[in-house]
Amino acid sequence: MRLTRPASRTVSEHTETTRGRLRRLNLVMFLPLLAAVGALLVATDARTWWHVMVLSLGVVAALVAFVRWAARDISRVALPCLIITAAVWLLGVLVMDIGTAFYGLSIVGSLAAPQLPRHRGAAVLGLTAYVAAVGAARLLITQEDVSGVLIEYVIVPAGVTAVLIGFMFPNQRFYGLVAELEEARQREAELAVIRERVRFASDLHDIQGHTLHVVKLKITLAQKLVHSDPERAEQELREIHALVSDTITQTKELAYAQRRLNLSAELENAKNLFEAAGIRVRVDREAEVDAHAGELLGQVLRETTTNILRHAQANQVRITLSESGIAIVNDGVLEASPPELRGLATLKERVVGNGGELTVEQEDGRFLTAAAFPHGRSEDAR
Repeated sequence: MRLTRPASRTVSEHTETTRGRLRRLNLVMFLPLLAAVGALLVATDARTWWHVMVLSLGVVAALVAFVRWAARDISRVALPCLIITAAVWLLGVLVMDIGTAFYGLSIVGSLAAPQLPRHRGAAVLGLTAYVAAVGAARLLITQEDVSGVLIEYVIVPAGVTAVLIGFMFPNQRFYGLVAELEEARQREAELAVIRERVRFASDLHDIQGHTLHVVKLKITLAQKLVHSDPERAEQELREIHALVSDTITQTKELAYAQRRLNLSAELENAKNLFEAAGIRVRVDREAEVDAHAGELLGQVLRETTTNILRHAQANQVRITLSESGIAIVNDGVLEASPPELRGLATLKERVVGNGGELTVEQEDGRFLTAAAFPHGRSEDAR
């Protein structure tokens, strides 16, 4: 039997994989947009090279905070980025006369506030109040129209900052929920694998438990007959020897997934396992499977089912049955190259030895496992 990694470690790896995908999605979709908006504001509002440097510093701080937020590590840069962008806003109001200098602060604040373990409401109010208070300070150094100053430096900056932060709270809950759902799905998959192990143990018990009970009875009978009927006692001993030999063979076949299997039963079991793991299953029967090929095809289906549950993040599986073949396609492939699947490698030798073909392919996030006996040479499969 193959050793597997602890379930908790596997679930954690799948969860981190999902979070990594979300991170890449955020970086691809939003980082260029934030950078483009920041560059546009600098290009349109800056009047001197000194303005360009100050405003660019705020934009860079916002982008750094976003990258670290996507990596779930914003705590390390939140305070420095807040200080920088707050200073840019202060200079923009009191020195540069640029009402859009709050851009960097609104981004950093919206990313940092929802991450706080507590006092998040106070942090939101404090940040919004700071933006409004700095904007209102513009009234102390200008003779411009009061309503215009309030709109440009107070209402718009404070309002945009509050809206962005408000938007990020449900966003934060959404990503947390996605991670929780993924963890739950993976735990269901691990539970399905555990059920398969229990079924293996049950098969082993069926083989050896029955045999040991019969052996015990025959030994008792042979002990009684050894003096009164030596020939009958010898016959019982021969039967015991044959029974034990057959049990050893069956145990080896079970351990190496070579025991005779019923394809229909394996198909029903695979559907139950996938559905328990939250995976959609579609079964297409193009023809009735040849009886001689059914056993090996059942072994391929059982091994592939276990591999999907252990190594993939599948959402759907399609099983196609033909007269002498089976094809299983699943999505949710995690690795750039196929993992080492020793069980299928062992089965491939048996399938090829019986005139069949076993195909394992990975392409575009999908994994194909297919076995076929094109020439019908599966009569010796056991």
